[in-house]
Amino acid sequence: MPSNTNNGQPFQILMVDDSPGDIRLAQEAFRESKTANEMHAVENGIEAMAYLRNQEKYADAIRPDLILLDLNMPGKDGRQVLEEIKADDDLRQIPIIVLTISNQESDIINAYDLHANCYITKPIDLHRFIEVATAIEDFWLTIAKLPRR
Repeated sequence: MPSNTNNGQPFQILMVDDSPGDIRLAQEAFRESKTANEMHAVENGIEAMAYLRNQEKYADAIRPDLILLDLNMPGKDGRQVLEEIKADDDLRQIPIIVLTISNQESDIINAYDLHANCYITKPIDLHRFIEVATAIEDFWLTIAKLPRR
């Protein structure tokens, strides 16, 4: 039974990633979580912004408490999404964890320059992904206080 909830509601997590395999890994990892959560996923930056702005097929989307954002996606990439979210008065308070395959220093610096809240190099196997999800949960969903809107 999940031990922690968000004012009685599950934490809402939005994953923005163009890899169906990585989305499945994250969903499996967060399913193992001790904290009640609901994982939602979109496959690109255009969908992410529609989701966050409740546009089109996302008109009823629930505002996420936390965003997991890949950098390298076709169309609108994660850098553009990060910049757009952090420039939006209604969205900028949502914590964004960059979760990407890149470990290049330039990508790390750029993500923090764009006001990412955290940068994690994406693990490639389920066991390690569960460890990362647990660490995210332990800090972001248990210790940190997230803004409620």
